[in-house]
Amino acid sequence: MKETLLDVQNVTIQLSGKTVLEGITFSISEGEMLAVIGPSGSGKSTLLKILAGNYLSKGTIRYTGNPKIITIAQQHYFKNLSNTSSFYYQQRFNSADTEDALTVLEALAAEGFNELQIDEVLSLLHASHVKNTRLIQLSNGEHKRFQLAKGILHQADWLLLDNPFIGLDISARKLLNQILDNLFQKGLKLFLVTSVSEIPETVTHIALLNNGKLMPVIARREFIESQKTLPVLPGVQFIHARLLDHVIPAYTYPDFTVAIKMVNTNVIYHNQTILHNINWEVKKGECWSLSGHNGSGKSTLLSLVNGDNPQAFANEIYLFDRKKGTGETIWDIKQKIGYVSPELHHYFDAAVSCFEVVASGLFDTIGLFKIISEKQKAIVNQWMDILSIKRFEKRMFKQLSNGEQRLVLLARALVKNPPLLILDEPCQGLDDAATKQFIALINDICVHLKKTLVYVTHYQQEIPACINRSLQLANGRIAA
Repeated sequence: MKETLLDVQNVTIQLSGKTVLEGITFSISEGEMLAVIGPSGSGKSTLLKILAGNYLSKGTIRYTGNPKIITIAQQHYFKNLSNTSSFYYQQRFNSADTEDALTVLEALAAEGFNELQIDEVLSLLHASHVKNTRLIQLSNGEHKRFQLAKGILHQADWLLLDNPFIGLDISARKLLNQILDNLFQKGLKLFLVTSVSEIPETVTHIALLNNGKLMPVIARREFIESQKTLPVLPGVQFIHARLLDHVIPAYTYPDFTVAIKMVNTNVIYHNQTILHNINWEVKKGECWSLSGHNGSGKSTLLSLVNGDNPQAFANEIYLFDRKKGTGETIWDIKQKIGYVSPELHHYFDAAVSCFEVVASGLFDTIGLFKIISEKQKAIVNQWMDILSIKRFEKRMFKQLSNGEQRLVLLARALVKNPPLLILDEPCQGLDDAATKQFIALINDICVHLKKTLVYVTHYQQEIPACINRSLQLANGRIAA
């Protein structure tokens, strides 16, 4: 008989007066790996935190022995050289201020590992190239591998992984699958929450979590052979068709012919070329996909457009028919752009209500610092209705799941009804049903309201139908 490694019985938890998980019961035996799936906001990340001992709950959780448990979270957190976490969003693009962040090597060495050990694990994760990169300059996918490196070096008995494939490109996802299989074969216990489309091959059992309740665990083969045993979940229902005909304009925008034009554009940090000789033109009404592997330069390219990168002024860049650096302010630029990205999500102030988060998009601030008018309130309410998040308006942003937070930030990007949308992995953290509906929403917005769009994703199936142009980066150069 197989030994039970983890036994969870009748676990229930309330957060802010709301029951988030109720009666959770399951067990994992030797040789098994369980993946928990479910829609955004179903309680998956909360379950992970309970298993890690971060939340107190009713019920019992029993691990065999006294294992070392390490969580690989969706969001990455780290401290600067001053031992604080007070980074600001644009800091990763400011050459001087990035000096306040540790490098990957320094961060891992500070936890007691020698350079040989660090080199070995970075090689295992195909991350040797970021050894001397500062943490603040890592891409979202590179941060995931840094987190995994810490877990492996600390010789964890259990790794609890919260949507580990989020932010990873195709090759990195394939590599992570291989790494997880290798670690599992070596005896590391793994538990993860993920989406239906990203269940690692090593997983032996699957369970659905919905509305805080866990359905019975089933074997992988049974799941694959008959997904009909699981209910079809409704997901988020956006009601955009009726409302897009009556969008209230927040601002009057001057007309333009070319939204973005870069001429022989280069970005260099500490003698390392991040972008090399980029020539790119986005005309009004065009919808572009921007692709490339983790660390290829996508986020840096976008930072030159949205006003976050000071190196834009050292290059020949035109935004909305005007050469950058000829008298416009950063706010003049940002007002015309609706923007969302994993990095913005990470640095966004969580200590505000969801209504305030969406309203802050009217002023391009991270937080709301102005009293808004009745018209502006109506605009915020309208976009919260369009994305079906009105029920969150009084809740604190930090109380939502990662997927729900992403929908709020998407409403923030859309609230100005700007002429240019820059959506960097906008579906990250959304469940499959919400992703499909959001793609349809973006397509309708771009077609119906004649938007110019730059859209970044690692998933071909997430590209809206309106996309008619593409730019691919490889190692900071235009590949296609």
